[in-house]
Amino acid sequence: MPRPQAHHRPQNGRVALRYFRGVATCGAVAAFLGAGSLSAQQEAGAAEQDLRIPPGRRSMTAERLREGEGVTLDGLLDEAVWQRAVPATDFIQQDPDFGAPPTERTEVRVAFDGENFYMGVYCFDSEPDGMLGNTMKRDETLQSDDRFMWVMDTFLDQQTGYFFEMNPWGLMGDALQLADGGNERAWDGIWDAYARRSDIGWTIEVKIPLRTLNFDPEAPAWGINFQRTVRRKGEEQLWTGYERNQGLRRMSNTGLLYGISNVSQGHGLDVKPYVAAVTFDAPGGPSPAPRRTSRDVGLDLFYSFAPTLKGNLTINTDFAQTEVDQRLVNLTRFPLRFPEKRDFFLDGAPFFTFASTGVEPFFSRRIGLTSGVPQPIDVGAKLVGRAGDQDIGFLHVRTGEETRVVGGQETKIVGEDFTVLRLKRRVLTQSYLGTFFSRRHARSSGPSDDLYTAGLDFRLATSAFRGSDNLDLTGSFLWSTNPLDTGDNLAYGFELNYPNDPWTASLGFTEVQANHNPAVGFVSRRGFRRYSPQVGFGLRPRSNALVRRVNFGINADALTDMENLLVTRTVDLTVLGVMMQSEESFQMHVVPTYERLHRDFPIHEGVVLPEGRDHDFTRYRLQVGTAARRILSATSSFEFGDFYSGNRKEVAVGLGVRPRPGVRVNLQNEWNSVELPEGRFQTRLLRLVSDTQFNPWVYVVNNLQYDSVSERLGWQFRLRWTVDPGNDFYFVYTHNWLDDVLQDRFVTQDRRAAAKFVYTYRW
Repeated sequence: MPRPQAHHRPQNGRVALRYFRGVATCGAVAAFLGAGSLSAQQEAGAAEQDLRIPPGRRSMTAERLREGEGVTLDGLLDEAVWQRAVPATDFIQQDPDFGAPPTERTEVRVAFDGENFYMGVYCFDSEPDGMLGNTMKRDETLQSDDRFMWVMDTFLDQQTGYFFEMNPWGLMGDALQLADGGNERAWDGIWDAYARRSDIGWTIEVKIPLRTLNFDPEAPAWGINFQRTVRRKGEEQLWTGYERNQGLRRMSNTGLLYGISNVSQGHGLDVKPYVAAVTFDAPGGPSPAPRRTSRDVGLDLFYSFAPTLKGNLTINTDFAQTEVDQRLVNLTRFPLRFPEKRDFFLDGAPFFTFASTGVEPFFSRRIGLTSGVPQPIDVGAKLVGRAGDQDIGFLHVRTGEETRVVGGQETKIVGEDFTVLRLKRRVLTQSYLGTFFSRRHARSSGPSDDLYTAGLDFRLATSAFRGSDNLDLTGSFLWSTNPLDTGDNLAYGFELNYPNDPWTASLGFTEVQANHNPAVGFVSRRGFRRYSPQVGFGLRPRSNALVRRVNFGINADALTDMENLLVTRTVDLTVLGVMMQSEESFQMHVVPTYERLHRDFPIHEGVVLPEGRDHDFTRYRLQVGTAARRILSATSSFEFGDFYSGNRKEVAVGLGVRPRPGVRVNLQNEWNSVELPEGRFQTRLLRLVSDTQFNPWVYVVNNLQYDSVSERLGWQFRLRWTVDPGNDFYFVYTHNWLDDVLQDRFVTQDRRAAAKFVYTYRW
C-alpha cells in the first residue's frame, strides 16, 4: 500500500532492541503456557502418538532417496526413486458420476530426503488436446483449468493443514487450511515445481523444503489427500474423502502418509532483507505535495524455536508491493470490511482466528492504517505455532509517529503499540477451547486510556454425526474496555452448523452491546441482537445429461435493539438455483426486507432518509453465469424492486476473455439507479483488470477502476518476478485522478512508483 505524505518522521531504530526485550518476554510466557503439554507428549512416546491415527483410512508410504540420489524438477519423473515409490491410485469420482471410477487415471508418488518433500504425479489423459490451462499466475483461483490439488495435515490433528494446487501450465497455488474448511489463500510458502504436458496427459514434479512446513518430527504419520479436476468433463476425483459431506479441504477425511522420519528442518533461521525505492507526488490532492524520492531498507527474521513454533521479527516494515483494494459502492448504513493484503499480517493468520459467530476481535487492518492511509510500522514481533495441544498466536507491533499535511495544516499522527495474544487448546478430535487478549496503547496518552479486549471461544465439531455427517457448534464471549463507558461492553454469540449434502442448515445468535469496542477488532454496528437461521436443500438429478444440481434455500437475518424491538429483517429466498453439467448457472432470489431507521441515513450526497420511519420492501434478483473455462465467459446480475421509500434497479455485468494461456482480461460494470421521494441518484462502478503471465514466475497486472461516488479513477500496474522461490522483485505504479467537473477532465491527484527486492537466506 502507498505510504502517506510525511514531512517529519522520527528515527526509531535504536528503540528496536529495547522494544524487543519486552516483546520476547511476553512471547516466552505464551510459549511456556504450552510447554508442559509438549514435554508430556514427547515423554509419552510413539505408543501415545498412535492413538491419533484414525482406523480404516487409506494409506501410502513415502520413499526415501538413497545417498547420492536427487530429483530434477523437469516433469519427466525418470529418477530411480519414482520407480521404487508405490503410487496412490484408485481415485473415486465425486462429480459427475458419484462413486464411479474416474474416466482418466491418476497416480501419485511421494518421496523425501533429509531436507525436502517430493511428489511426482501422472495425470493421464486420453484426449491431451482437450486439457485446459489458462493461467500461470501464482495463487490464482483455478475455476477454468484442469488442476491437481493436495492437502497435508502435518500434525495429524484433523483440523488444519496445508493446501497446494497446480495446473498443466505450471501454476503454483498454496494456502493454509483452517479448521472450519476455509483457507488463508494469501500465504506464500517457499517451494518449487514443474509441470509438463505430453501425449499421455500431464505430469508434475514438486519439491517442498521441509523448512517451509511446520510439523511434529516425532509423528508416525501425516494426513494427506489428493484431488484432480478434468475440467472439460466437469469431473472431480479424489483419493479419499469423496463423499458429498467430506471433500479435500476437510482434514478429518484425509488418508495417511507414513515413512517420513529422520529429517531436518535446518537451524530454523530465515533472514529476509529488502531494499526499496519510492517516488511520490500529489499535485492535485487535498494536500498538494511536491515530488520526493525515498530509499528504504528493512529486515524480516524468522526463527523456529521448535519444529512447531516459529517467531518473526520485522524492522522498518514496508508494504510497497501490496495490491490495491477493490473499490465498492456502499448503499448500506454500515462500513464495509476490506480484506487484509499485507504479507506480515497474513503469515500465520490462522493462529489468530476467532470463532465465527459474527464478532471479530482481531482485524489486522486496524494496525498501521489511519483513516485508510498507511502509517509506518517501525518494528513488530510475532510468535505462532504449536506446543503440544496448544495453538499459540502472539503479535506485538509498534507504529511510528509522523506529521502529515491535511488541508494545508500539519497534523501529528500518534504512534501506537498493539499487542494480541491468542491461545487455543485442541480437545477431542476436531474441537478446541480458546482465549483471546488484545491491547492498544497510544504513546501520547496514559495507561488509563489504553483499550483492552479479552474473550473466550470454543468449537465442538464432529464428522461422524449420524454416521458421516458434519456438525459443529461454535461459541464466543468478548469483553472490551472504553475510557468513557464502563458498562454494556460485552459481545457474545453461538452458531450451530450442519454443512452437509443434500441438506445444509445453521442457527446463529449474536449480541453486541452498545459500548463494545474491540481494541484491534472490527464491528460494523453495535447495540443489537441478531438471530440467523438458514436452511438449504440441493437436489442432484440422476443420469441427467444437462442438470447437475438444483438448489433451494432460505437465509434469514433478524436484528433487534437491546429492547428486543425489531430493527432489521432480511429473508433471502433462493427460489431456484441450477448448476448445469456444463458449469453454466442460474439463480433466482426473492428478498423481503424490513428496516427501521433510528437516525438519519445520508444514502447519497444530498439525499437523506429521515429517522423514525419503518420501511418494508421486497427486492428480486436474477443471476446468470457461463462456465469460467470458456474463452469468453460472462456473469450478470439484475436486481429490482422497492427500496426504502422508493425503488432501485441494479445491473452488474462481468465479461472475461482468455485469448491464450497466460492472458486474461476482465471487465466489470455495476450500475445503480435509485428513485426516492427524498431524491434521485445513480451510481456506477467500472473495473478493468488485465493479467499477463509470461510464465509461472513472471506476471504483470493492470487494474483500472472508477466509481461515480468518489469520482476518482485509479490505475495500478504491478509486476512480480520470482527470481527463485523466496527471492522476489516487485515494481508497482499507482496513479489516481479526480473527475473535475469544472475543468471537464480528469486531474491527477497523486501518483506513486515503487521498486522492491526481497531476498531470503535460509539456515
